[in-house]
Amino acid sequence: MMAAAEEKTFRRFLELFIREMRMPLQEGDPLPMRPLSDLVSEDEVEGECLDLCLQHLYKYNCPCSLAAALARATADSLLQTDLSIHHLNKTVEDGADPLPQMESVKLARLVFNRLFETCCLWLKELPFRRRPQPYYETSIHAIKNMRRKMEDKHIIIPDFNTLFNIQDQEEQAFFAVFDGHGGVDAAIYAANHLHVNLVRQESFSQDPSEALCRAFKLTDERFVKKASRENLRCGTTGVVTFLRGRTLYVAWLGDSQVILVRRGQVVELMKPHKPDREDEKQRIEALGGCVIWFGTWRVNGSLSVSRAIGDSEHKPYICGDADHGIFPLDGSEDYLILACDGFWDTVNPDEAVRVVSDHLQENAGDTTMVAHKLVASARDAGSSDNITVIVVFLRDPRSPPPTSTEEEEEGVVEGEVADEEEVAEVEEEEQEEEEHEEEDEAVRVERDGGEGGSNADNGGKSRGGWPLQQCSAPADLGYEDRTDSFTDRTSLSLLGPSLEGRISLTCGSFGLSPDLFAASHIFRERALRRRSCVPLQESSISSFTDPLWPHTAMLLGQAVRRSRKLGYGSRRWGRRLPSRSRELLGLLPSGPLLPHMQRYSNQKSEVAVPQLPHDASI
Repeated sequence: MMAAAEEKTFRRFLELFIREMRMPLQEGDPLPMRPLSDLVSEDEVEGECLDLCLQHLYKYNCPCSLAAALARATADSLLQTDLSIHHLNKTVEDGADPLPQMESVKLARLVFNRLFETCCLWLKELPFRRRPQPYYETSIHAIKNMRRKMEDKHIIIPDFNTLFNIQDQEEQAFFAVFDGHGGVDAAIYAANHLHVNLVRQESFSQDPSEALCRAFKLTDERFVKKASRENLRCGTTGVVTFLRGRTLYVAWLGDSQVILVRRGQVVELMKPHKPDREDEKQRIEALGGCVIWFGTWRVNGSLSVSRAIGDSEHKPYICGDADHGIFPLDGSEDYLILACDGFWDTVNPDEAVRVVSDHLQENAGDTTMVAHKLVASARDAGSSDNITVIVVFLRDPRSPPPTSTEEEEEGVVEGEVADEEEVAEVEEEEQEEEEHEEEDEAVRVERDGGEGGSNADNGGKSRGGWPLQQCSAPADLGYEDRTDSFTDRTSLSLLGPSLEGRISLTCGSFGLSPDLFAASHIFRERALRRRSCVPLQESSISSFTDPLWPHTAMLLGQAVRRSRKLGYGSRRWGRRLPSRSRELLGLLPSGPLLPHMQRYSNQKSEVAVPQLPHDASI
């Protein structure tokens, strides 16, 4: 039986969702979410229905398992009705595909009304029983970046069995990234239909790897027909990871990639399909094509990938035959990173692992912003392409990695005595150090007549040196007409790119108070100690997501207030300059002033403010 608390949560969601939906929709009413294509053929109805339901439910933070169950019930109900009355009456030209089509707007209206009816029925009697799920925590971020349009699409199905009502299999999950080119239509089509084509393969239950390859091929063939009907000229690469029990299945076309991280080390799962790969070059040339250098290696001087879904005008050189791999899992795996070439072209796997590791350590294992940090690292490294990153955690990052091999256990037993001796020595050394520190502290207190410092002076850091918490800005995940959020430009430096490595604070020469000077040294010491995950940029926006920033700003603020009370920086010392305080906080750039800032440039020589020389370094 479902836990009472979980059932209460589901019912509460259904109540709120029904209240917000304002159904049923009538002809001409605005849709809650517009479909991404104009026409839908008969074989596309299931995929479109599932996508509309899932996207709409996720907007309201519906639990994944409940969203999958509602989407399945809605799709089944709709597929059992007669949709022929909604088909378009089109004359079939010679050689054209005779598949009946309907307007996607009409289908969307039917889907949302049926979803509303299903929610009302389930609120009265909840038939859904959630299955126990493995641990699949995910972090996702996607940005348009410098491109005119967003052509990436991604899909996550952590509860694959519920979405397709599969009863006789181990728990399964599906994650995929699709990177479109020449338009987004191929990526949308693949994201909506590849998993449906996968589960419909005869070999799916016995051989998921073969089923994945056939699903890629079928998706390619059907999209080529759709492109012919609707005059589309585009394609998409894609990488899919499918988890069944303790086995990982990977299939891919093109240069979107996935890596596995096990015990902090990168495990290569695939080789991307690029024209300069020797076997791909030979295949293309054997078909009568060529690989030409034009900024990068391109098939017939055009596309920089050698395999993709779509691209009918480039067939057979750009083929839709996916490669695949099978990898058993032993429980020591940390996470997967799926991303498009906009990420991998500027960030190598080892660097990606370092970014994730640093983020988890700094945030006590919190995975919320991991994908955002990865996207920021690619963007700061120079990527101008669309960027999509999915991080799938295969175990809880807050728990220590399991010891899986017998050899390790034996090694631990054999080295137990030696370890105990080492631990005893370390404890003795630490005890001696603590005694020396206590003596020094007593001497300092006796000398200064003050009291010992408190833990509050540690900048919110734990004993291990990592911040206890981190504030982060919410990100706009919308694809179309979006503006960059602060999170997208996450700066991993303490001061922001415009100041790090260039702040110079000295006591005495500028009449700084001792408190302000001490605060500045704390500030500088932490800046030196902080490891930045991205290259330094000349100009950017500070996101203020760094956990040490609030405490450092507080120290500087307190020091400035004490300075004023003691007379430092008062009128007899000189006029306060507004631009300097803003410059110190990273809100204005240091160095030569801009024209609109020249009014603050008449500075008296005796002004007691910290100086930030343009070329100075720590």
